[in-house]
Amino acid sequence: MTFSLTGRTAIVTGAGAGLGAAAARAFAEAGANVLVTDIDADAAACVAREIADAGGRAESAPLDVRSAEQAAAAVTQAAAMGDGSVHILVNNAGAIAPAMFSKMEEEAFRRIIDIHLIGSWVCSKAVLPHLPEDGTGRIINVTSAAGLTGTIGQANYGAAKAGIVGLTKSLAKELARQKVTVNAVAPLAATAMTHKVRTDEKLSSANLARVAMARWAEPEEIAPVFVFFASDAASYVTGQVLPVDGGLVI
Repeated sequence: MTFSLTGRTAIVTGAGAGLGAAAARAFAEAGANVLVTDIDADAAACVAREIADAGGRAESAPLDVRSAEQAAAAVTQAAAMGDGSVHILVNNAGAIAPAMFSKMEEEAFRRIIDIHLIGSWVCSKAVLPHLPEDGTGRIINVTSAAGLTGTIGQANYGAAKAGIVGLTKSLAKELARQKVTVNAVAPLAATAMTHKVRTDEKLSSANLARVAMARWAEPEEIAPVFVFFASDAASYVTGQVLPVDGGLVI
C-alpha cells in the first residue's frame, strides 16, 4: 500500500507527549518499528508501552537532542530493531522560553536555538549513515508559522524554526543524490507548548482570529501528515514545508 510503512524503522524525537507521541503512534499503526525518544525517559517509555499494548512494535530511549553521544546511541538502538537501517527520522523535540526581545537573556536565546536547530542537525548527522539509499530514507523536520512569518515575544523560537526551514531545504538538495527526501511540517496543535496561548483568554482570542478554521487541531490530526512524508506516497516530494495549521499561514 502507498502509505504502508511495514518493514521500516523510525526514530521520533520529543515523542513523550503531544505531536511526537501522535506521530510515533501513527507510524506504528502504519507498520513501522518505532523508537520513541524524549529527554523525559519515563514519558518515552510510557508511549512505547502504549504502542506495544496496541499491537505495534516500539522501544524507547532517553534522548537529549543536543547530545551527539545520546543521538548515536538512539540510532544504534533503532537500527537493531530492523534490518540495520533507520528509514525515518522525525526531528520534533522542542521547547519554548518566551520573552520580549528587549528582556530576552542570551541563555534563553541560545538554549532554544540549541534544542530546535542544533538538535535537528545533531540527530540528522547521527542517522545519516543508517539512511538507506533505495528511496525510502526520510528526514522530517518540525518547524512553525513562527519560522515562516515571525512571532512577537519569541524571537529565539522564530529564529530557530526559520533555521530549520533553511536546514530542510539545504539537506533536501544535498541528500537527493542519495535518494533521501527531507521535508518539514509546520503544525498548529493543542499541545503542552501551546497551553498558555490556548488557555489565556486574551491570547487565545488573538491567535484564533488569525486561523481561518478558528480552532486548534488535536495532535492526532497532524500525525497523518508525518505518515505521508514518510511513505512512498511522498517519494517525489522533497525540500517542502507543509503548514498544517487550519489556515494560519496562507
